[in-house]
Amino acid sequence: MATFEDQLIKINKQLLSKGYKLTSQREATVRVLLEYEQDHLSAEEVFMLVREVHPDIGLATVYRTLELLTELHIVEKMNFGDGVARFDLRSDESAHMHHHLICTVCGRLKEIKEDWLGELEQRLAREYGFQVTDHRLEFTGTYASCQREGCKKASKAVS
Repeated sequence: MATFEDQLIKINKQLLSKGYKLTSQREATVRVLLEYEQDHLSAEEVFMLVREVHPDIGLATVYRTLELLTELHIVEKMNFGDGVARFDLRSDESAHMHHHLICTVCGRLKEIKEDWLGELEQRLAREYGFQVTDHRLEFTGTYASCQREGCKKASKAVS
């Protein structure tokens, strides 16, 4: 697995290859995304964390940075059913985005790193002549602990 600094260097190279620089504001945003990778942060949450290091940064700058990183496929913009756009770093370990389990009772989110759809992609290519370039899979349901305990927690996204 790549180190924090290795990932930062890789993202910098991705930006440079598309004609963008890793400005101090962009670097601060990327560092927050790397540090809180498991948290699936909203733009506002990223902004609040970036401001701790870069107090002069504006919300619009963070939004623009997140949109640029999304356009360059460095991060994935996701919505887990709570109406909030969240940002998830793409992994080097897989050709596709990882999958998620989302509890509709407590809002807990679990990442599934294995790519379970390789066989389906091959079948789509064979039967329909369709070449899959990416996919995302989300399972919504209820964890056994929430079913047993009658969990009444408000929906929220957590790791």
